Amino acid sequence: MYYSIDINFFYWKDNLVTLHFKYDQARRRFVKWDQNEIAVVPDFHKRILFSDEVHFWFNGYVNKQKCRIWSKVNPQVYAKTPLHPEKLTVWCALWAGGVIGPYFFKNDEGYNVTVNGDRYRAMITNFFIPELNNHDVQELWFQQDGATCHTPNATIDLLKDTFGDRLISRLGPVNWLPRSCDLTPLDYFLWGYIKSLVYADKPQTLDHLKDNIHRVIANIRPQMLEKVIENFTSRLDYIRASRVSPMPEIIFKM
Repeated sequence: MYYSIDINFFYWKDNLVTLHFKYDQARRRFVKWDQNEIAVVPDFHKRILFSDEVHFWFNGYVNKQKCRIWSKVNPQVYAKTPLHPEKLTVWCALWAGGVIGPYFFKNDEGYNVTVNGDRYRAMITNFFIPELNNHDVQELWFQQDGATCHTPNATIDLLKDTFGDRLISRLGPVNWLPRSCDLTPLDYFLWGYIKSLVYADKPQTLDHLKDNIHRVIANIRPQMLEKVIENFTSRLDYIRASRVSPMPEIIFKM
């Protein structure tokens, strides 16, 4: 079984060269660092909490910012969407020990909202950190991407209070490499897997869609997560062997 993330993003030739100059060194440094950590602590990759948020559109629309097609030419793919489609903004953290979440972003009036710095910190304080009480946080690392809502000084300081130097993030002790959805288990597995199932019964309300998301995540078995995280190390090997080129497809084989 394959879960793939559809991409509607293309690299023009000039952009591809720019990406190589700007990001190759960051990818090379991170892959080398991570593989060195695994060489010292063989289960290091199983201690990383990978995190991200994504939109689940009520009409099943796929967010182009989260879904990518690696191509050297413009695929000329277009999608018609409503001007203001209803959606849920969902956050999860995934690691070998399970999935923390889902967390649905809402404002004080209970309406679904997107993420900003204040809402992200509120989620960390009121949801994520209490969830960690069931785990030995001293053994865990936390990863987040470089979205601006994730990286204000106040947010980095808040995460350091919990994880110390075990933080993988732009502006953190260990820098997360940009443009690397091919290395993030939520991008190469979780979001595609959930979206392949939650629309099957054609949910008629956002609450119905939310219930489906809860159900699908609750049914993810530990054996599946073990394979997902082991696949992360294979991706490190591929990127290092290919001189940090992105994987041709963001696909996870189950």
